[in-house]
Amino acid sequence: MNNWLKVCGIEDIPRPGARVGVDGRGTRIAIFRTSNDEVFALEDKCPHKGGPLSQGIVFGDKVTCPLHGWSICLESGEAVAPDKGCARSYLVKVEQGTIYLAL
Repeated sequence: MNNWLKVCGIEDIPRPGARVGVDGRGTRIAIFRTSNDEVFALEDKCPHKGGPLSQGIVFGDKVTCPLHGWSICLESGEAVAPDKGCARSYLVKVEQGTIYLAL
């Protein structure tokens, strides 16, 4: 059973873009919105050197880390080959324009 936390309205995140929040354990979680209004959530930490993914550029279903340019898949958190690593992903849902995060 998931505990759903209300994050924000979908319109509060630019298209495409990101917003960062903090979960109850102090983990920074980035919420991403694509140009197609898909919403994803990843730990706000690149698997390479810990760069803030929320400050990266969202393109398609990926985000580019602002530190070293790694591309990370928004759905899975996996780095795009040839890079290797994974940012933790979280379940999200959008109901009536409001984004919820599963903790």
